[in-house]
Amino acid sequence: MPFTLLPAIDLTDGGLGVYTATGPSPLDAFGGDPLQAARSCLAAGATWLHVVDMDLAFGGNETNLEVVRAIAALPGATLQASGGVRTWAQVGAFLEAGASRVVVSSAALVEEDVVAEILARARPGEVVFGIEVADGRIRARGADAGDLDLMSTLGWLRAAGAPGFLVTAVGRVGRESGPDTELVRRVARAGVPTIGAGGIRSVADLAAVREAGAIGAVVGRATMDGSLDLGEALAWAAV
Repeated sequence: MPFTLLPAIDLTDGGLGVYTATGPSPLDAFGGDPLQAARSCLAAGATWLHVVDMDLAFGGNETNLEVVRAIAALPGATLQASGGVRTWAQVGAFLEAGASRVVVSSAALVEEDVVAEILARARPGEVVFGIEVADGRIRARGADAGDLDLMSTLGWLRAAGAPGFLVTAVGRVGRESGPDTELVRRVARAGVPTIGAGGIRSVADLAAVREAGAIGAVVGRATMDGSLDLGEALAWAAV
């Protein structure tokens, strides 16, 4: 079964960015140009792109929507948009900008009525739910949303009809330290299609994430700095 590989394009102040412990920081790769980065990923054979509005996630500022719109307009691009999405209005804004799928932030999971509204209004395939995990608990980056028990939250999300999860090992984001395959396995066991993220740096890491039960993976830093041969990884994922 083909495995979906989504190169990540993180945005801050209209340019490329990178997640750090203190928030988003500009990234010099591709001259800091997200459109150039997106074109490079598409040229390597990517069809899905994972685009993150870090300014929305960390500051609540919708400053990158036009960049999202421009990336979505590139020939051959299909977007999964993310970045602190906590309301149906924010989901709708990304869909209107051209995203095919939106990741609802872990920060939204503290409000079950908000989750219910999003599930009721989204069409099939339009949303997945972000499961950001640190120290074994769900803890959203960029938002003061407390923390949640991982397994009980997965349980009620599944019961509510969540169509998919994007599980991120927060401590491994941007570090190319290898994926947390046990975390991916725990989330995938909930029986909901799961995409893994955090620390992925090689085809071997992708294989480990797939073996853990994921149907796809988001790769960020390794794609931007060239340490992962994206063409090779995409060719592997297609088999």
